[in-house]
Amino acid sequence: MPQGLFGDDVFIEKNGESKIVNVASVPQRSPFRYPGGKTWFVPTLRKWLQSKRIQPKLLIEPFAGGGIVGLTTAFEKRADKVLLVERDPYVASVWTVLIHGNFEKLASRILKFELNIHNVQEALSSPATSIDDKAFQTILRNRVSHGGIMAPGSGFIKNGENGKGISSRWYPETLARRIRDIGMVREKIKFVEGDALELISPYLDDPQTVFFVDPPYTAAGKKAGRRLYAHSGLDHERLLDMFVNARSDFLFTYDNSDDLIDMAKSRSFEAKLIPMKSTHHAKMSELIVSKNLDWLTP
Repeated sequence: MPQGLFGDDVFIEKNGESKIVNVASVPQRSPFRYPGGKTWFVPTLRKWLQSKRIQPKLLIEPFAGGGIVGLTTAFEKRADKVLLVERDPYVASVWTVLIHGNFEKLASRILKFELNIHNVQEALSSPATSIDDKAFQTILRNRVSHGGIMAPGSGFIKNGENGKGISSRWYPETLARRIRDIGMVREKIKFVEGDALELISPYLDDPQTVFFVDPPYTAAGKKAGRRLYAHSGLDHERLLDMFVNARSDFLFTYDNSDDLIDMAKSRSFEAKLIPMKSTHHAKMSELIVSKNLDWLTP
């Protein structure tokens, strides 16, 4: 997630008080500008993984999206391997190219692209004849769309930063560098396109596996996820039930709601609010859920 998507700062808890952490101090790894991105969460992620007596063999991010958690884990060697799972075929095309395809070709194409409204419209209306085309179109649409939203009906950025319009979030050199950096660590990462609920089941009994689960925000009647994501439908009750008897450790992040807190507690999970800043710099809280959150206390 690019700097500024949730403002310049995030909040973490220290000695019982909310403290601000500068997001600029967190390495920006993902090529996506993603709604609900988790760059703000990286300090908490580090604390969680550092609390493990033995480093996890595998971290699974079953709703990868922008993939910042999986990428951070791989870059910082906080698990031996990382598995990213994504259902959306457009987002999946990018991860397939980055992890298993010709990432250098994608980086070069981004660097060579002359961004203006005519070229953008032409590129996005042209049929994708290969996964490389699909990945490029996805990155382009993500970067020129309002808020990074790629769901049907989303429009282009109108004004953007300093009145730059659609070019305000198009940083070709930065994008190419992030893509090439991912290419340097991709031997630690596997990507699978598919349904998270089906793919995670075989790993739930493995105590050497950990899950970071950040589902689309459609639980408890939330409509934002339906607006932000093309593939937002999810049975949240079923998802939580899958982890009740899991031997794997897990950490969920959810939009804060009383219904979700009740859903978590009814399964004997612990729930805690983590303060953060919203897109408009308003202080908000996001819910994290796990079997045990003792590691959060100083």
